Amino acid sequence: MDEALINRLDYDEVFGTVLNRFCVQAAIGQPLTVYGKGGQTRGFLDIRDTVRCVELACLNPAARGECRVYNQFTEQFSVLDIALKVREAGKDLGIKVEIDHIPDPRVEAEQHYYNAKHSKLLDLGLQPHYLSDSLLDSLMNIALKYRDRVDPTIMLPQVNWREPRNDRRLSTTIDAGISVGAAQGANPACPAAGKRSAEATTHDGPHSP
Repeated sequence: MDEALINRLDYDEVFGTVLNRFCVQAAIGQPLTVYGKGGQTRGFLDIRDTVRCVELACLNPAARGECRVYNQFTEQFSVLDIALKVREAGKDLGIKVEIDHIPDPRVEAEQHYYNAKHSKLLDLGLQPHYLSDSLLDSLMNIALKYRDRVDPTIMLPQVNWREPRNDRRLSTTIDAGISVGAAQGANPACPAAGKRSAEATTHDGPHSP
């Protein structure tokens, strides 16, 4: 497949999902920025399973007058869980990955109960693709391959979700000590493989550490 057709990979502090973000941070040598204690927990779903879930729902329509709700995810992890997984994946690749706990700019509990059920799609025949070491290794290698396209200025939080208005400003350096002068004109999108894990959407959007 031509590289121009490869999916984009968002890692910025607003739209980037936590898995993408941590893999990119590890690839450029920036500490993984965990918001607060990192206990924020979300559901995760492989992009291949996303398509299969839609197919299964279409092939098994609800009866007339029936309201059917599906929780579309197969695993759940806290932000710190993901950070530790990425650190281990980096270690396997010979990369030293550090984790940095920073103040949480979002309006959310840093630790909370989360035990959502997701059995209905499994009952319909969904065969999940779980977040494996091989998938993490693949994501890390993609991030490393395209790390010259990364714009480090969009990694650290510039939005305080407790304020009604924010003026977003690009900084010229980051705490990791990486100069970003040459990256100002870089494409903020990094190509990614089609087989990547997708973070399930919640009421407040994907968590973007």
